[in-house]
Amino acid sequence: MIRVKYIESIVLIFCLLSCDTKGTEIITPSDSLASLIAANSVEIDNVIACASATKESDDKVTTYVYPRTGATDIRYYETSSIEDDKDDYQNYTRVPIESTDFFNGYLKKFTQKTTHEKWVIITFFEDDKLHLSNPIRLKHRTKPTEFVNTVMIDLSEEQMPVFIWDDGVFKENKIYFEVISDERNELLSGTYTFEKRFQYYKLDNVVLNITEQTPPQLNPKDSYNFTLMGVSEDNWVNLFIEKSFEP
Repeated sequence: MIRVKYIESIVLIFCLLSCDTKGTEIITPSDSLASLIAANSVEIDNVIACASATKESDDKVTTYVYPRTGATDIRYYETSSIEDDKDDYQNYTRVPIESTDFFNGYLKKFTQKTTHEKWVIITFFEDDKLHLSNPIRLKHRTKPTEFVNTVMIDLSEEQMPVFIWDDGVFKENKIYFEVISDERNELLSGTYTFEKRFQYYKLDNVVLNITEQTPPQLNPKDSYNFTLMGVSEDNWVNLFIEKSFEP
């Protein structure tokens, strides 16, 4: 873990939190993203992350991040409101919530209760550098994520199913993230395409591949899961598809 030392006096700022939190929080300069950036060597836009609404509550948002091998100290930063300048790091304050496993730890996720739409940035350290995601625009109020199981699965080619889908209510998806996982929810492949089509395991139309090892052949006797996120340019998940299948 990298320890950041600041040569500055500690100034306590008392602020009344919005209605999605309780009580009064004390924020120090070290809580701001700008302070963390000033104290470290930085790689910007180098963290794969996005966010979606949840099925359980209109006030909950889940932010997903791919922590590359060697990533440490994953942090969640957010602005006070959506009106804040997303490119001004002074507007981002750390929220001390712990990440939990997604796909058995291949990905991580932060679940945060908030009634307000905001901007979010995820950070982690890797190779003695601080890495930042692009700003993520929360839209759980204005454009809640659509959760469906609608996908066409072509099983005509043995052990290499083809998945084809359409956009949902919101037609703003710029890229699609596809995951094939087994019954234990272990990730077998994770890929990004611009097209609304993916074949396991062909990379012809894959624009980004986070699969760390060559995935196994699918067993016709086993059951698998297909998960898809349709992501907008500002990293909000408009469409979330989950479908089980047997090859």
